[in-house]
Amino acid sequence: MRVIISAGGTGGHIYPALAIINKIKEMEPNSEFLYIGTHNRMEKDIVPKYNIPFKTIEIYGFSKNIFKNVRTVNAFIKSYGKCKKIIKDFNPDIVVGVGGYVTGPVIYAAHKLGYKTFIHEQNSVAGKANIFLSKYVDKIGISFDEAKEYFPFEKVVVTGNPCSENALKMEKIPKSTYGLSENKKTVLFVMGSLGASKVNDILMDAMPKFANKNYEVLFVTGKDYFDKVNRELFPVNVKTVPYIDNLAGLMKSIDVMVSRAGASTLSEILALNIPSILIPSPYVPNDHQYKNAVALVDKMAAVMIEERFLNPDILINTVDDLINDDKRQEMMKIELDKLAITDSSTIIYNEIEKLIKKG
Repeated sequence: MRVIISAGGTGGHIYPALAIINKIKEMEPNSEFLYIGTHNRMEKDIVPKYNIPFKTIEIYGFSKNIFKNVRTVNAFIKSYGKCKKIIKDFNPDIVVGVGGYVTGPVIYAAHKLGYKTFIHEQNSVAGKANIFLSKYVDKIGISFDEAKEYFPFEKVVVTGNPCSENALKMEKIPKSTYGLSENKKTVLFVMGSLGASKVNDILMDAMPKFANKNYEVLFVTGKDYFDKVNRELFPVNVKTVPYIDNLAGLMKSIDVMVSRAGASTLSEILALNIPSILIPSPYVPNDHQYKNAVALVDKMAAVMIEERFLNPDILINTVDDLINDDKRQEMMKIELDKLAITDSSTIIYNEIEKLIKKG
């Protein structure tokens, strides 16, 4: 199979794209790939590390600034032309878009050239690029049922998020790796690879209040805030680290997770049946993290605290209520299990294969 794949901007788009690549490699080891990303976003640093051929285009998202939008339109037109040449030269069996504005000219060019196309939407609220592309693609994979309303019904297939299948394959990491007791319950706090400034400040104020609790806390600060957090003296049952490379592996060992509500994180929470307290970021497009969280909360599969209401006392009381209520945790796990799609990458591979066979 020859595949062009495009995704960019955030790990929430890039890592599902890599998961799809890994599944195709597993099913068809002789497959060839070309990844098209933006010239100045994180995919340019991440993707080449996996020895995946990588090309860039200069592309920007729309903003409220009319002058910047003129640049965006001009960049789209130029990138569209460049994408047509790249696609013709590579001659793929299919072109796959996994989110971010970089996918716009890639998928549009593929459609105009007559190639088969597939896009994937990770969030419960569809991104602008995917809404635009939905008119032109052959098939659309979605992670949440709630995203169906944004797309032509006949093109949609519920696939889940491919990061879920990756999470299940991760080797379990014992809590002792991070100085935690294997005999006590553990609450994992993580707000993303870089951290979240406002929430981290509240967490720093909250950590001393976990003293003498009957459980332990592991606070993943994010790389940007570790030095600041590490200067604080926290109780012995609170451990801090800047970053965990194999987070899903550790998630298999913990009892409750406190996190943002990004699509990839939620896919891992669902796949691994982790009771969670979600603090959605209010700083993302279309408030999609809030709506992602609501998709779980409405089904009693998670608890949510909106950032505007967050303070140390509310946080600690919410953690106490959940970590000490085994029955509630078990009920959450039952609901998570109902929502989880644990073979997402396989479903996506099968849909791609069907499109290619149609010719």
